[in-house]
Amino acid sequence: MPTFVYMTRCDGCGQCVDICPSDIMHIDKSLRRAYNIEPNMCWECYSCVKACPHHAIDVRGYADFAPLGHSVRVHRDEEKGIISWRIKFRNGKKDMDLVAPITTKPWGTGFPDLKAEPAPSKEMRASQLLYKEPKYIRMDDGDIRTLKSAGLSLKAGVYY
Repeated sequence: MPTFVYMTRCDGCGQCVDICPSDIMHIDKSLRRAYNIEPNMCWECYSCVKACPHHAIDVRGYADFAPLGHSVRVHRDEEKGIISWRIKFRNGKKDMDLVAPITTKPWGTGFPDLKAEPAPSKEMRASQLLYKEPKYIRMDDGDIRTLKSAGLSLKAGVYY
């Protein structure tokens, strides 16, 4: 679902331009408002939607599964540390609210102090694994996790 800008809400701050990975958000020089220059090339990452402090950017659903009359709104609440998505269905009677925690950290925080870490051994440097990868994918005990080893089972095509 590509993004579009409500021109009346946008103040041209440029945060959407700075964060867009596909470089399709631009500021109109005469109006000083943001706009999506190529909606078909949108990666649909919604970084611009989440970054906009004025809630001026929205998403437009594709007509095959989200016909006219619906809306998808996002609200980023830094104080509470959440992003909430409100989906309003076409009939206007049914709403769906989805809330997710903000998992990003301010730039420069959350990284390990590499000076305090021991230097990697020759075997570690020759390995295909990345730094601390076994720990983060829960393979630090040397065993690959399976459904059985995790105490899970497969039931009627659903993973539990």
